Parts: sequence; C-alpha cells; structure tokens
Amino acid sequence: MKLYITDASPYARIARVVVLEKRLQSRVEIVLAKTRVADSPYYRVNPSGRVPYLVRDDGVGLEDSALICEYLDHLDGKPAFDLPGGEQRWEARRLEALARSMTDGIAVWYRELRRPENERSPTIVQHEADRAARFADLWEREVAHPLMSGPLNLPQITLVCAFGLELRLPSFRSRARHPRLSDWLDRMVKHPSLAATAPTPRQ
Repeated sequence: MKLYITDASPYARIARVVVLEKRLQSRVEIVLAKTRVADSPYYRVNPSGRVPYLVRDDGVGLEDSALICEYLDHLDGKPAFDLPGGEQRWEARRLEALARSMTDGIAVWYRELRRPENERSPTIVQHEADRAARFADLWEREVAHPLMSGPLNLPQITLVCAFGLELRLPSFRSRARHPRLSDWLDRMVKHPSLAATAPTPRQ
C-alpha cells in the first residue's frame, strides 16, 4: 500500500502515527506528495489533491484520515483505536470532534500564512488565530479528562497533531497561559510514534 502525505499536514501525521502503532511499516510505503502546485503528478493519483490518501493493495484509494485510520487499524482484525462502549463512546467522539475542529482551523490559518503576503486575507488570519486561542483555553481544561490519559487513542493523537503546527506558527499560543496543556503536550510528544512523526520548523 502507499500512503501519500505532506510533511506539514496534521491529518497525514495522524495516519502515519497509526501506521507506526499498528506496526505496518513493511506494508505501507510513505510517499511525499506535491500539493497546491499546478499539474502535480499527484493529481493523477488523487484528483482532490488532498492528503492523506491511501492506495490499497487492490488499487482502490481511500481519502480522509479518519477512514484511513479505521481501515489500517482493522487490517489485523485486532483494532486498537475503536471507540469505547457506553457513555464513554460519546465522550470519545466529543473529544475527537473538538480536536478535529481545532485541527481544521489551524490548517486554514497555516495555509493562509503560506500564501504570498499580498494574497493573504487578514480577516481569515485573525479569525483563525482567535479561534485557536479559544481552543487552547478549552483544552487547558479538557486535557484533564480521563480519556486524554491512559492508552493512546485518536482524540489524543488528533490533538497532538493539531498542536504540532505550533513550530510553524510561533504566535499559536502562550505556554505560560496554559500550563496544564503544556505539560500534557510535553508528555505526549515523547511517545515513540508521535516523536517519530514530529514536524520540523519551516525552513
């Protein structure tokens, strides 16, 4: 199988973490895709140009990190990232949705700042910066939730990957204002699969 990614995509990083957690390195080839450029060869693989994108052994392509992660998790018949049962199921879905919503906004913010300065929208930049600040305040409380500790799960992975763009968005958040969140992130990024997929500062 081939997993198409970009090094900055938090969504692609989520899928890469699952590849490592499920020990699928020998079955999944990681391929860097060129996106947001005219006539990229990648568009012949995935017309939407989005990442991650998984091409299965049978040639069928899967788009969307949640779908890809579920597929990879179930390959061995022993899923590790299925939602818990009962009320915990709704809590897990709630937390993952919050983390994914934060990721969506940060991705828009990052993409906007990568545009030439004369093409950027100051309104979008400010809107997404404000939204990220509100989410950081929210997660300062939510990281105390029991599901945000213990065995690695998708809400945890998604949140770490959202904050992974901090290196490329220096104004993202103030660690001094969010000590609990900062401590949680410092612990989580030491997890081997998260450390192995950590983004690097933009050159």
